[in-house]
Amino acid sequence: KFIKAKSDKEQVPFRVFTVAGGYEVLVGKSSANNDLLTMKYAKPHDLWFHVRGAGGSHTVLRIPNSKESVPKEAIRQAASIAVYYSKMRKAGNVPVAYCERKYVRKPKGAAEGSVLLEREKVIFVHPGLPGPVIP
Repeated sequence: KFIKAKSDKEQVPFRVFTVAGGYEVLVGKSSANNDLLTMKYAKPHDLWFHVRGAGGSHTVLRIPNSKESVPKEAIRQAASIAVYYSKMRKAGNVPVAYCERKYVRKPKGAAEGSVLLEREKVIFVHPGLPGPVIP
C-alpha cells in the first residue's frame, strides 16, 4: 500500500488545493508542467485560470460534473490561487482570465506554457491561498 500512495503522488505532479464546495484546484509548477496540466490532465469542462498580462502558473478548477453550476466562491478562490502563483503575487486587485478548458488552445510551435484563449471571462481578485475547508 505504501508504494501505491507514492506512485499516486507522482501521477499528479501539481500543487493541489481544495476550495469552497469541495472542488479541487490543480496548479502548474513550471512552463512544461503548465502544458502537461492544461493539455493532458484538464478535462474539457474544467475551468482554466491565468493572470492577465503577467507570467504565472496555469490553474485548473476541476469540475466533476459538467452539468453542475460552480459556486462563485470556488471560482474566486481558484483565481486567487492563480494570482498567488504568478508574478503579480505582491499586487492588489489583479485581473485573471478564465474559461472552460475546451476553449484553451496551444498554437503549433508555441513556447512551453503559451496558449490562446477563446470565450474568456475576467475576474478581479487579490492573491491568496484557501484556508482549511470547513464542511
